[in-house]
Amino acid sequence: MQKTLIVLIVILSSNLIQAQFIKEKSINAQIGYGVSVPFNSVDEIADSGFFAQAELVLKATSWVEFRPYAGFILTNSDGKDLNDNPTDEKAETKAFLLGGKARVRAPIPWVAPYIEIGIGTSIGKFETLTAFDNIDKSGIIFHVPFSFGLELGKNNNVDLGFAYYFHPSVEQATGAFAVGITFPLDN
Repeated sequence: MQKTLIVLIVILSSNLIQAQFIKEKSINAQIGYGVSVPFNSVDEIADSGFFAQAELVLKATSWVEFRPYAGFILTNSDGKDLNDNPTDEKAETKAFLLGGKARVRAPIPWVAPYIEIGIGTSIGKFETLTAFDNIDKSGIIFHVPFSFGLELGKNNNVDLGFAYYFHPSVEQATGAFAVGITFPLDN
């Protein structure tokens, strides 16, 4: 199943690149503050870390884009909850992210809101330890990416947003507050 998902994403990405309905191509590079949280927790915890991602932006229309992506997220527990109390609960992630998303955006100069969703795979190590879950898993799992934010600037080439990756098989979600820059590719 997981190998099939990876092959499907690669095939779809390569076919979209050759598709004639793609009007523009560009690269979006994002960096941000990463966070991972468990689905079920007694203590309010959010383990923090680092997030980086690159996307191939395939603009179909002024309001629809397809975005194959590759990224990385690293979060670690500091042994404290959000109220700075000690806790044993944690949701740590060290993973490479790969997948594809579709973005719907309002084609407004200077400030264009957007929302996106897709499917992808995470390759790495995941640890979720709560009163309800004790999961320590390494390998390949699927995730569902969901993002929203604003494209800023005259040409909407600065991206400011929140990116979330839901990992149901390890009972946690990772995410980031990220800033990105889009660089157009020559046709």
